[in-house]
Formats: sequence, structure tokens, C-alpha cells
Amino acid sequence: MLELDGFEAGRRFAGLVFAVAVLLSPASAQTTTPDTGPGADAQAPAPPGASTAQARLSVSAQFANDRRPIKSGLNWRILSETVDGSAPKIVARSAEPEPSFSLPPGNYIIHAAYGFASGTKRVSLGAQGLRDQVQISAGALSLAGSIGDAPIPAGQLTFSVFVPLQGNSEGRLITSGAKAGEIIRLPEGTYHVVSTYGDSNAIQRADVKVETGKVTEATLHHRAAKVTLKLVASAGGEAFAGTAFSVLTPGGDVIREAIGAFPQVILAEGDYVLIARQEGQVYSRDFKVESGSDRDIEVLAK
Repeated sequence: MLELDGFEAGRRFAGLVFAVAVLLSPASAQTTTPDTGPGADAQAPAPPGASTAQARLSVSAQFANDRRPIKSGLNWRILSETVDGSAPKIVARSAEPEPSFSLPPGNYIIHAAYGFASGTKRVSLGAQGLRDQVQISAGALSLAGSIGDAPIPAGQLTFSVFVPLQGNSEGRLITSGAKAGEIIRLPEGTYHVVSTYGDSNAIQRADVKVETGKVTEATLHHRAAKVTLKLVASAGGEAFAGTAFSVLTPGGDVIREAIGAFPQVILAEGDYVLIARQEGQVYSRDFKVESGSDRDIEVLAK
């Protein structure tokens, strides 16, 4: 390990941490394809007369709490330290669980990204090579939804995950559009999860704790139903094509709009007003959604 003393060590380390944080944003950490275009990070050529000998740097990662090895989901970046204080430069990448890199001896920063979590370590690589480990305090979430005891099909659910801040449960968005059953790798901690069933107002929220080295499985229980909207001449009759529907709250707020003979809408449990427009005529009715009770909602064209 590279060792520095006193104030200078703290100052240089703080600068390096900031530079690594800028270089390795979550978007960058998820990229597994090496940069090959103009301006891509590359190892700087050795100065004239300098040794071109290479040494082997082998790395692996483990969970911080029980030191179990992490065998998948890793993205590695190796950055070279500079003597002039400029930002570290990415010189090698890998998505293998336990990669080995051939590098000139020198001082490096190892960065291991595990989803939205990561670990960083500074090392000094000598001519004899080095094998080292990075510890990551991370776990994962696997999310699902249900209506009563019936699971909701994965394709009808999306999830957003937030880091709560003081006084605000949705303080900082971590990820949105996550699918049911997807493994979301996160730093250890408590998160606020928002589950959306369909694309209207069927939303549930929960706080979930992620523990290092564990996959937390959480099911959010929705109170909602799927309704099919129809404009008909008589009860049970054929639906009029090209009808424009609006679903409103009793207070007049628009929840959902749709056009068609019988569009389907997923709505949270509650009371609603349905307005149907057809060839310049407007029809309406009140209706109630009960959780788990999927049904047709007919508006009579009278």
C-alpha cells in the first residue's frame, strides 16, 4: 500500500476520492465496453528510457460483513495515480469476477462497482505483482407486487427506489423503471420503494432495508383493479368504436384518458366519474373500483 504521512496524506487522499467519484459516476460504472473512440482513457506511454516491464495485478471483491466472495455483477476500473496531482486516469477495465491486469509497476486506485454500490482501494504495484481484495458493503433488492394473494404480472409493474433524506422519503432517486424480479444491487441501508401498477394511479410505497451480502425480497400489496371502459346503447350491448374516455376523481381531477371501443385501465380502489365522448355527444356515470374486482364499466349512450 502507498503510505503518506500527516496533513499531506489527508489532502492527497481527499483529492483522489473526489476525482474518482467524478470519473466513476453510476452511469460510467455500469458501462462494460471499453472506450475506443477519440479521447478514450488509455495508458500513458512510458517516458523515454523508462522500464517497460509489466506486473500482474489480480483483484477480487467480497462482502464487507462476512467476507464472502462476490462472484457476479462486478465492473472493475483501474486508475493510475499521477505525481502532479492531476485527476487519476482509467487504464484498465473488466467485468470478470476476478480479473488480472498487466500493468507497469506504480501506484493505482482499484474501483469495483456492484450495481449502485462500490468499493475503492489504493495499492502500490511492484515488479513481483500483487493480489488484492476490495470490500463492498452492499446487498440487493428483488421486488414484486400483488393484489391480495394473487401476484401481479411482472410486465404490469414498475418500481422506483429512493434514498430518504431528512423530512423527505423521496429525497434522492436511485433508479426508476425497475422491473419485478430484477436484482437491484445497492449499498447497505434503508430505501423508499414506489411501486406503480399499470400507468394510472395504482401506486404503493414502502421502506425496505438492504443488508450486506443478502438479497431482500419485498412484495408491495396493491389495492386496485383493472376496468374495461365501454360506451353502449344498452346494457351488455356492443361498444361504440372511437370513443374518447376520461376517468376523473369526484373532485374533477383527470386520472386517465383513453380512446377506443373498450380500453382497459388499472385504477386504485376508490370512487370515480367516467365521461365518454362520441360524435359530439357527452355521456357520464359514476362508478366504484374495488380491489381485485376486474370488470366492465359501461356508459349508456342516453
